This record gives sequence, C-alpha cells and structure tokens, in this order.
Amino acid sequence: MNKSFWLVIITTLILVTVTGMFFALCKKKADNEVVFWTLQMSDFTPYIQKVISNFEKENPDIKIKWIDVPFSEGEKRTLAAVLSDNPPDLVNLNPDFSATLAHKGALYEIPQNDMTQFNKEILDFLAYNGKIYSIPWYATSAVTIYNKSLLEQAGVPIPVDYSQTAQYAPIVKAKTSSYIMLPNITENDTMLKILNKYGVASSKLINSEKAVEVFDLFKYLYANDLIPKESVTMTLQESLEKYMSGNIMLITAGPNFLNMIKENAPATYSQTDVAPQITGALGQNDFSLMNFVIPLKAAHKKEALKFAIYLTNEENQLELAKLTNILAVNKYALQDDFYTKTNNGDLMSKARVISAKQLNKIQPVYKTQKGQKDINNIINAAVQEILLDKGSTKDVLDKAAKDWKSIEE
Repeated sequence: MNKSFWLVIITTLILVTVTGMFFALCKKKADNEVVFWTLQMSDFTPYIQKVISNFEKENPDIKIKWIDVPFSEGEKRTLAAVLSDNPPDLVNLNPDFSATLAHKGALYEIPQNDMTQFNKEILDFLAYNGKIYSIPWYATSAVTIYNKSLLEQAGVPIPVDYSQTAQYAPIVKAKTSSYIMLPNITENDTMLKILNKYGVASSKLINSEKAVEVFDLFKYLYANDLIPKESVTMTLQESLEKYMSGNIMLITAGPNFLNMIKENAPATYSQTDVAPQITGALGQNDFSLMNFVIPLKAAHKKEALKFAIYLTNEENQLELAKLTNILAVNKYALQDDFYTKTNNGDLMSKARVISAKQLNKIQPVYKTQKGQKDINNIINAAVQEILLDKGSTKDVLDKAAKDWKSIEE
C-alpha cells in the first residue's frame, strides 16, 4: 500500500473522530438544557430572562428553556407531564399540589444541605415525612388594614386576637355605626385557618370544647349584628369594597390590597393604617407560599436544583420583591433594610416590614389533606348552620367531625 492510501485512512479517521467529538459536544449541550416552568409570570419576563442570562453566563454548560404556564392550567399540565417519561426539570407550584405529588412518590428529594439559605419556619412547613421535596420561591402574609378615623371614634385599640375582636365589636358598632369587620368565613379554607390558630383544625378536635368556643364567638357576633349578615357569603374582594366605603373598620388582607384602596378610594386610603394580622390562642400567622419541585423522572435534576438555588439567592430574591409585593424566603434577603426598615409615610413599606416579620411565627401550619375541598365544604356548611342557628354548635360540629373522619378513612 502506498503512502497516499494511508494518508486517506488517517485523514478519514481524524475526520470521524473530530465529527464524533463535535456531535458529542452538541449532544452534551442539548442534554444540559433545563426545562423550567412558571405559573403566570409573564408580567416579569425581563426579570426572569435576566436571571436566566446571568445564570447561563456563570454556567455555560447549562441552558435554561423557560415556559410560562397559565395559572388555571398549572396543576393539570404538571400532573400530565410528571406522569410522562419526559417531564420538565423544574416546576413552579403551590405547596398543596406539591405535597400531593410527593405523596405519590413523583418528586425528587432535595438534599437538605442545599437548603441552608431559606427561612427555617418555611422549610419546616415544606417537610414531608421529615424530607424536603420542594424549594420555596416567594411568600405572602396578610396584615390588618384598618381605618384610623373609625378606630379613633370607637376609642379602642386594634384587636390582637379574635377574642379582642369580639370584645371591641359592640363598641365599634355603637360609636361609629360601622362593623368592626366582615370575616369571609365561608370562603375556601378561611375558617379552617382560624381554627388552626386555636389548634383545633383536625377531625379529632373539630368538635372539642375549644372549637365550640371559636364557632360560638362568631355566632355571638352574627346573632347580635356585630358583623354583617353577608359574612356567610361574601368574598374578600367584597369585604374590600365594604372597607373602602367606610362600612367596616378593618380587613385582613395582603399588602397588595393597599394599592387597590389607594387607586379606588383615596379618601379612605388617607385614613388607612396597618397592623399585624389577627391571631388566635397560639399566636401564629397565616401565610401563602409558592415553590419549585423537581420531578423524579426529570432528566437534569442536579442542574435544575442549581438553577433553583440561584433563582432564590439573596440578590435575585430582593430584585423580584422590589418588582412585586411578595416576601422573600431567603433568610439573608429578609435581613435586608427592605424588610426591616420603613420609609416615613410609606404605608406599603410599613406593611412589608410587618408581613416579613410574621414569617418568623407561622408554626403550626394547617397542611392540606386528602379530600381538602370536601373538608372545606364540611366546615363551611357547619359555619352556616351554626350562624343561622339551625342546630346547637356541639351537635353541628359532632356531625362535621364524623363527616371529616369518613373522608380520611
């Protein structure tokens, strides 16, 4: 064989090797594409694209493909995707549905040593059987929004708990002709959250002596016209309208409602102030949370976790918080002046500081259970029967306890 033959052979081998390496690199690049789903975050596209761009610069071997899913389709699309063999790598969900997926064994367990940057109370809430399957992203915690003018007329302090609310209600009504509040006690799981503040939000304790006291407190307010009759039907949005018109003294709502009051009822806003949310016997606060999960079948779990930790670092949490009304869950971000100091005269900053502080006292948290919608319906039906005096409180709650236990069996 002549030299030219061997030259052709060697050249061919080199080309094959180089081509193979090229395709291997391309495959590696494609294989490291993290598919990232959010829930209705398109309003913050510049922010998310910026975070993705910065992350990719710091991690050139990882690419992020972002898909924003309509909120109404989130659970349905996620369930279908997670059950498939090719799910997204990182998904934005609420803790309730995340817990459902964890129960089904569909989620990747997050190593707890990767979660040191987060608020401990929130991590404790996310724990499922002592393990973590979710990465917190952002939170909200309602505050008490109240009318200073009506408070001054009544000559009472802002109630700290529901017992004080019942105590001050007749004074407010007599001196201002307004109601102290309009509790939306049949909206979703509102009553369960109130019961949780007294440690009785369970099938075993729903008919306990303490639970009877809590229901009777609202029955007293309702029977004596100290809360509006619409309390058994109205939503928080409708309560806000009553507040803006001066018909109720306070509402418990997220700080974002302050902007609605400012825009729609400037006269009421000029008399508005904020305080911590009303608590119960245990003194803890309600909050809401959004988190991330990594499906067990995800192709790029480690890369997805790395991006999630980056997305929730101190810098990125603070930037998102300043664009929205959310609370950071990164414990270092929560120590920033943005969450610890108020600007003089800025009601929103005052509400934000109060709200952030409340995240330090959220345990014990009511956790969604099997058949939660049915449980909500049982409790809300019990509220209506008790307030409308269709049976003794104990009898109604005995039936509620039995119906609740049947869902758990």
